[in-house]
Amino acid sequence: MEAKGVNIENLEELINKTFKTIKEGDLIKGKILKIGEREVYFDLGAKAEGVCPKDEFKNPEELKPGDEITLYVEDPDGPDGFVILSKHKADFELAWDKISDAYENSKTITGKVLRRVKGGLIVDVFGVDAFMPGSQIDVKPVRNMNLLIGKTIHFKLVKVNKERKNIVVSRRAYIEEELDKKRKIIEEKFEEGQIVEGEAKYVSNTGVTIDLGEVEGFIPVSELSTRRVKNAREIIKVGERIKAKVIDKDLERLRVILSLKDLIPEKWEQIANKYPIGTRIKGVVKKILPYGVLIEIEKDVVGFCHISELTWRKIKDPKEVVREGETVEALVLDVDKEKMRIALGVKQTQPDPWTYVEDKFPRGSVVKGTVIGFDNFGAIIDLGDGIEGYLHTSDISWTRKFSKPEEALRIGQKLRLKVMNVDKRARLITLSLKHLRPDPWKEIMKKLTPETTLKAPILRVTEKGVTVEVDKGLEGFVPASHLAKKGNVTENYKEGEEINLKVLKVEPQRKRILLSEREYERIMQKKEIAKYTEGGPARINLGELLKAELEKISNIEEEEEEKKQ
Repeated sequence: MEAKGVNIENLEELINKTFKTIKEGDLIKGKILKIGEREVYFDLGAKAEGVCPKDEFKNPEELKPGDEITLYVEDPDGPDGFVILSKHKADFELAWDKISDAYENSKTITGKVLRRVKGGLIVDVFGVDAFMPGSQIDVKPVRNMNLLIGKTIHFKLVKVNKERKNIVVSRRAYIEEELDKKRKIIEEKFEEGQIVEGEAKYVSNTGVTIDLGEVEGFIPVSELSTRRVKNAREIIKVGERIKAKVIDKDLERLRVILSLKDLIPEKWEQIANKYPIGTRIKGVVKKILPYGVLIEIEKDVVGFCHISELTWRKIKDPKEVVREGETVEALVLDVDKEKMRIALGVKQTQPDPWTYVEDKFPRGSVVKGTVIGFDNFGAIIDLGDGIEGYLHTSDISWTRKFSKPEEALRIGQKLRLKVMNVDKRARLITLSLKHLRPDPWKEIMKKLTPETTLKAPILRVTEKGVTVEVDKGLEGFVPASHLAKKGNVTENYKEGEEINLKVLKVEPQRKRILLSEREYERIMQKKEIAKYTEGGPARINLGELLKAELEKISNIEEEEEEKKQ
């Protein structure tokens, strides 16, 4: 029957939508109306409202009115007309198909460890909380479960009960499965005598762990070389690519036992025969190190050239003469089959400048050079063509003493010098700056006799005494014991002050002139006394004068005391 203007079927559909029935166990979508302190209120449509505990939401702080969320109906006729809802059960229902499939097919799944509870951990499985017992965390006892909180881990589903909403997972089952896979790989893919390649992952005193991809290999220290090796780091560095031979399988520790020394005879015997000492080769600079360069001679054959073998002149950095990718010529200096190393020399491909050094820099000749460096005792001088000379601090000046060469010279300074000696074997040319001029000490000794007195300005003051300028470029020293003023030297004397002095001693070999202020004053006192003495020299000394002066002062003090009384 059909009313006028009304379709019966459409009317039934409209009624169902308006007055739809909400049953227990339904999954229903609802929009958030209000967020309370403990509950979240939803509009379920059909003039129905529901309420769900707030603590069932993983991130309640992110909820806001208007959000649409799928929920599980626990009780359609709850208190105050509200439908009682559950987010936990909705999540479980929505995830059940995935959970069931993973459980039935023993799939490995990943999830984040949420928190610790009594007896184990709670793990997120497709948005649902699952329990991992402490005994199922690892194959070994776990001392601190808290270290896993917040981490995403692999595990297996070992128990699922839909009615009780109970899920138990095991990381241990996953680890055991992976160990079984590795054991199978070792048994099936590796055979004794097989050559494998991998990267050195860890180097210790006992051996080297090699990353072979799916499994690990291990080279005991005894299998690294035919010679005795105290430390594996002598042979292999972390990150280095290594080829080795399989000699055993350790199924208990799940690793392949390898040997490096078994490959040495065959490979390096061939290399030694192909590149005997003295062979001239061409290679590409693969890597520059602070102490030398690695040169690739051919594929998988790399030689090493020490910085001292790069050029005949001294350099501080290999980058001064070579760059990475450059093709260079070199001579094979040595092949060590046991250490698997080829020593190369680049400078040997060039003429040795020291061959004719005695002809170019004969003893006594005057040469030009540039200061390029210092050590504790002198300066290194570049004489050109890869030849360096050495200027000792004692050969800088006849008269001045320098504690270090930097006090007189600077890097880059150009000098004229005299060649004092050429030691071709030691590759050493001894130079002198002072020998360009005659030794002035004979003239100095003639002018500065022990009777000489002079006036000199103070250059430096120390606790041990003062240094004065006797003449331009000529210094003298007055020990503290020969200064006239008693007490603290640095307080009593200042730089620039002029003092009267008497020469005590001239020591050419020590480049030293010893002077005395006290001796000068003693002479002056004698001269003053001589003015008032008649009939020849008086037999009186400074000690008697001082004694008389002290007695005179004592008598004056006694007279002053009597007047006061």
